Amino acid sequence: MNKEGREVSASLDRIDFFHWLLLDIPSNITEIDAGGHSSAVTPRGKSGPEAPNGWRHGINDYTGWFANDEQMSGTYYGYDGPCPPWNDALIHHYVFTLYALATPTLMIHGPLNGANVLAALTSAPVLGTAKLTGLYSLNPGVPVGSSHRLRVQLVRKETEE
Repeated sequence: MNKEGREVSASLDRIDFFHWLLLDIPSNITEIDAGGHSSAVTPRGKSGPEAPNGWRHGINDYTGWFANDEQMSGTYYGYDGPCPPWNDALIHHYVFTLYALATPTLMIHGPLNGANVLAALTSAPVLGTAKLTGLYSLNPGVPVGSSHRLRVQLVRKETEE
């Protein structure tokens, strides 16, 4: 990756990468201020899981990404933004998913990471979800323009009474 004269093929297998896990957001919150939870990647990671307003930050996947880097290794709580390889032929999809729960706190077993949050959601009382997908590339040869618009998907799950 990121080698001059080489391109990361769009056909290369990819994985999900969690940039942000924010939990326990009250139902009356309608927005989160830009930069309110992060302004930059912090070498060795941000502290957590405590977040502003009594919410919780999970461990993002930069923890694993930087694990073998002496200057950057650490536990990365909170939000760290997109940084796809600059020579990647693929448009990256950044999916923000909001889960409305019938409980103020999601109980997590094990480290507060993406896999464990998803596992906890399988048995949580989910009332509904909303997804926002952004498209991004650092490769000037990859067209991320009018033909690739921001997608918003709202899903409502009816509760049984």
